[in-house]
Amino acid sequence: MLKVAKFGGSSMADAGQFQKVRKIIESDPGRKVIVVSAAGKRFSGDHKLTDLLYLCHAHLQYGVACDSVYDMICSRYLEIRDALHLDLDLESEFKVLREKMERGISQDELVSRGEYFSAKLMAAYLGYEFADSADWLRFTLDGSVDKEASYPLLQAIGGKKIVIPGFYGAMPDGSIKTLTRGGSDITGALAAAALDADVYENWTDVSGILMADPRIVSDAKTIEHITYSELRELSYIGAQVLHEQTVFPVREKNIPLNIRNTNDPNHPGTLIQENFSDDDRDEWFITGIAGKKNYTAITVTRSGMSSQVGEFRRILGVFEKHRVSVAYALTGIDCFSVVIEQAQLAAKRYTILAEMQTDLKPDEIAVDDGIAVVAAVGRKMAFRSGSSGKIFAKLGEHGINVRMISQGPEELNIIVGVKNEDYERAIEVLYRSFVK
Repeated sequence: MLKVAKFGGSSMADAGQFQKVRKIIESDPGRKVIVVSAAGKRFSGDHKLTDLLYLCHAHLQYGVACDSVYDMICSRYLEIRDALHLDLDLESEFKVLREKMERGISQDELVSRGEYFSAKLMAAYLGYEFADSADWLRFTLDGSVDKEASYPLLQAIGGKKIVIPGFYGAMPDGSIKTLTRGGSDITGALAAAALDADVYENWTDVSGILMADPRIVSDAKTIEHITYSELRELSYIGAQVLHEQTVFPVREKNIPLNIRNTNDPNHPGTLIQENFSDDDRDEWFITGIAGKKNYTAITVTRSGMSSQVGEFRRILGVFEKHRVSVAYALTGIDCFSVVIEQAQLAAKRYTILAEMQTDLKPDEIAVDDGIAVVAAVGRKMAFRSGSSGKIFAKLGEHGINVRMISQGPEELNIIVGVKNEDYERAIEVLYRSFVK
């Protein structure tokens, strides 16, 4: 059994968190490959080390002294080292890095040092080998991950117990390149895929994915099992747990992904797989509920529209021309509606509407702002007759007016549009009605 375990910033925040991580790792001999983030916040108002490193680079760019910020970064890691009684010479590395900063250093290389020093400390604390991501994670010239080059390099390390810094790798010329923020999740997934791990564990500060936003439903349950397809639907509609690109490497290899809580290691968290053949959850058909506020619905109406070839394409072409992404599209006999995030539309709103009026010559263009989108996601919806009717009935019973309805052909979700002011109540109603 091989488990790749990734620990996020909250798990690396101080010596106490390091101790929790070691207990977790030592409790399962399968946890041989460990991926870590930079030290995160210890308390409200504290700083993430990555944020401080970005601030250092900004100071350097504008010729402003960054000694005080750099000292804060070094002090955090020295405090962890000393509290854990590790014999590790960090001072020399800090000195070399400072000299590099004075000569000129790329932003990517500087901010990557948060993960680098976290991994150095964790490797020493566990007695594992340090495996620098710059030695195996390769990018192509266009900045995308080169799996064909990367996977064999990590496989060559063999069956050793290693600690890997997340978030960065190397370009073809050897220069450091970082992934997007939260990219340590991706590093862990790539490592799991490269080594054909049995499980990829993602340890964070929450006990898995909740069935609804806890700011709205205070007692929301943890989703025990969820498919990759369901996770994709929930992520798209607003649920924020994993970096969006995390699932792709492990999904390609059909490797289960387990989200766990470092501060509550006995909780099983959420298990994510391609499918669950033995799923016996019959009491509800909704896996999770998520949503977003602040959409705009634009409805174009003209008699006979549906019989005119290419009409819907022409409407969508206007938004494509102005590089505005359409989130949802709905059709009627003589109308076509698109739903767009208000923030995307803001600066181009009147230009787009004027162009549609001139080019399409519609009978009417209606604009409806302040729309919230709520999605009920569940793999069992396809096997439950009347799922949509039950959802609409419950919303109606509570006086929530549904402004739009969308259901994908795979019957994995049911999406409704409501007014912004009804958003929280809609999620609460759906959760209380269908989750026991």
